[in-house]
Amino acid sequence: MSSPADHNPEELLVRWWQRYTAIDQDDGLATDRRHAITAPFGQTCPELTPALAASADPDAVAEQHLRDFLLHNAHLHLGLVAASGGADALAAVGWNGPLNYDGDTATFAAVVRDWENRFGARVVSVGLATPHLSVAAPPARHEDALLVAAEHFAFCPDTIWQGSYSTLAAYAESLFDAKCWEFWWDCPGRPICERRSFSRWTPRRPVVCVMAGERAGHDAPPPPPAGGNRRE
Repeated sequence: MSSPADHNPEELLVRWWQRYTAIDQDDGLATDRRHAITAPFGQTCPELTPALAASADPDAVAEQHLRDFLLHNAHLHLGLVAASGGADALAAVGWNGPLNYDGDTATFAAVVRDWENRFGARVVSVGLATPHLSVAAPPARHEDALLVAAEHFAFCPDTIWQGSYSTLAAYAESLFDAKCWEFWWDCPGRPICERRSFSRWTPRRPVVCVMAGERAGHDAPPPPPAGGNRRE
């Protein structure tokens, strides 16, 4: 596996967009329907969303989201990762949620790292194929929401293909002032818990990620509610 620093996030998003919007005669999707899904952009990948102004400190937003997340998710495992931030932690542990789309976790970590800078995003938890990110600078304008939605589609096409929103434009409406981004990749036929060498693993349940580095020294998050399962 490569390193997040080896990749240009914009080039990755353009490459993925081109791949997922290409005409595929085998999938049975009509060309006009395919273009309608990604309208108003069609097959042309739009430019990256400009950096947005954070409404609060990104780490404070992440801490609050983590506290809320723990209140509604009793069965969590705590993950401590020797990494400078959440994006690098994904690569460090070899998380392979999008395995059916790209086997190199570092490519996804590179995009998340860029989101950390442009949107104040923080990785709060990671499941089998579902990362949860807190967002301190969500889009507040229609134009920005569409651009962010386009990035999300390139990053995780199942957000649209198999999500609650049938088009990019409809999904964009859900991003206004949204302080949490969640992604899910369909992984048919994969074992519930897939283990690999070098301690690379994918968890059965979501893992709360507490990072070192730039966030060291912050108050530790509260423990899971009483009765939650714990494994040593």
